Amino acid sequence: MMYSDLTTLAGKAVLVTEGTTEIGRATAALLVENKATVMIFGRQLPELDDALNQISMKFPDGTIYGILADAAEDADIKSVFEEVDRILGPIDILVNNAGLPYNTIIEEDYDEWQYLLNTNLFVYMAYAHEAVKRMAAKGSGHIVNIGAMTEKERSSAVLVATKSGIEGFSLALGKEINTKGIKVTFIESDAVGSDIEELPIIEQMENVEKIAVLKAEDIAASIYYALMQPKRCDVVEIKLRASFQLI
Repeated sequence: MMYSDLTTLAGKAVLVTEGTTEIGRATAALLVENKATVMIFGRQLPELDDALNQISMKFPDGTIYGILADAAEDADIKSVFEEVDRILGPIDILVNNAGLPYNTIIEEDYDEWQYLLNTNLFVYMAYAHEAVKRMAAKGSGHIVNIGAMTEKERSSAVLVATKSGIEGFSLALGKEINTKGIKVTFIESDAVGSDIEELPIIEQMENVEKIAVLKAEDIAASIYYALMQPKRCDVVEIKLRASFQLI
């Protein structure tokens, strides 16, 4: 493959949902570094300001914007894309990155299930819907959906249902919209550093010492890899595991 065939991110309009989280920040930073024009959002102003300042200080020549929004709120979904249209113009890339933890099905209630489903699954569909409308109009685009294999393997049944739903949605969506010139990539990762914070401190240190967890930058690198492939190449699914598995 000639390197000239690789896609360039320069000038691409990118929306990263939940861009104040570790994976969101790392992804936004890598894309800004590679000259994409990026917009992120988050639910809390301090975290949003911190993310924007952190990335802007590291890449002063880059372009990044941010707004306050709750990924699960219908009104916010519309307002986010209004800002994307106004500031970025036609969207080229959507990185769907959202997720909440959850207890067992016995401990919670219907309202909490609904919010979890909205945040962990519905928003992926809703943001993809808005992005596809815009991408189809110009005949090109790329949607990247982030999942988590660790949560599917050993978390609550309700959480597993949402994560499995993201995978099924992503694979089916890719087949549905590929003919419109839009790529869909599903990335499923092992535990990321922040995922083990609820473990006892000694276990956290042991896991990091033996490289049993990934870093947010590892997920960002896989996103970058998928986005950089030639137009003829469609990276459908990526699975990332740490060097040594948690036991």
